[in-house]
Amino acid sequence: MKYLFYTGILGLLLFELSNVYFIMPMPGSQQTDSLDWAYWLYGNRWIIRVAMLAMVLLGARSAWQAHGWKTGIALLPLILAAYMFNAVMAADRMFYPPETLSMAGADVNRVPLHKLVLGVHLNGAAKAYPIQFLGYHHQVMDTLNGQPLMITYCTVCRTGRVYSPEVNGQLETFRLVGMDHFNAMFEDAGTRSWWRQATGEAVAGPLKGQSLREIPSEQTSLEAWLKWYPNSLVMQRDPAFHEEYDSLDTYDVGIGRGKLTGTDTASWQSKSWVIGIDIDEKSARAFDWNRLMKERIIHEQVGSYPVLLVIGADNSTFQAFQRTNVQERFLLKNDTLSLGDKIWNIRGQPLHPGAEPLVRLNARQEFWHSWSTFHPFTTKY
Repeated sequence: MKYLFYTGILGLLLFELSNVYFIMPMPGSQQTDSLDWAYWLYGNRWIIRVAMLAMVLLGARSAWQAHGWKTGIALLPLILAAYMFNAVMAADRMFYPPETLSMAGADVNRVPLHKLVLGVHLNGAAKAYPIQFLGYHHQVMDTLNGQPLMITYCTVCRTGRVYSPEVNGQLETFRLVGMDHFNAMFEDAGTRSWWRQATGEAVAGPLKGQSLREIPSEQTSLEAWLKWYPNSLVMQRDPAFHEEYDSLDTYDVGIGRGKLTGTDTASWQSKSWVIGIDIDEKSARAFDWNRLMKERIIHEQVGSYPVLLVIGADNSTFQAFQRTNVQERFLLKNDTLSLGDKIWNIRGQPLHPGAEPLVRLNARQEFWHSWSTFHPFTTKY
């Protein structure tokens, strides 16, 4: 019977490790397609724990009789593992949502204007969320003009997305549960499904295959955002997380060489910046950030769609537009676009009477490893 005691302890140790390993960035864990196994382990965690603990209890007396007080030493690694994997290394114990979501107008804003933000504009109202803050929290829940918002960011993928937190018509709450293929995952409280941050798709659980509705957003400098939307509110620092925010102070500009969040300055490396444009599931193209910074304006095609990609004078603001035909060749001067006698600002708004707004496309700044993983049909420019 004593072997039940040691088998139970070993089984619990392996389980607690596996329960964290497959959904946290550990060596080799993010390169495998193990999500279904990870979800099964997590969903059955209490059944497995009770079964293993029963073995420990059944064999405890025999183990004590055979080894006396030394038996207790065998419990120490189990206690330490249970604490580390459930209280220290669990994603929602490492990254917390804001305790106080404070929004301020431009006149009292304290966020430096050069900081990057994820901005949302709906029906005349606008809000901006610094990615330095989002990067720590991973998600912020808010509303804009009555629309519930789930503002998300994954620093390991450099992906910012905004979703409606409604699932099958019901407003849901979400918690950070871990990551898969280096992208953050959230679990909804109602169905316990796991949702991928970069795509909004449920990748495990009862709602697997469904997707959250994405709400259009833009990544730009706060200065540019407030120029476009002077009445926008801006997320301010939560006093409870000053240290966590400060650790991401240079993330915006890509300074740092951390294995997970650092930037490769060379092109087409795992952590190189790209601008991704996707028209549909099989029409996606990645544009090297270094090349965009050099060329400033790019005329290209994504699938069969002629597109235009530009970067503003602040070296942060980028926009993509659909061109009418491949022969159209725009000119860019500072933050003004022109085509013949027609002119637009960097956001495609006409500055010339009679001109129509340019058709904007979703353009996203990401690490190359993220874009290529979640857009397997992508091509390179």
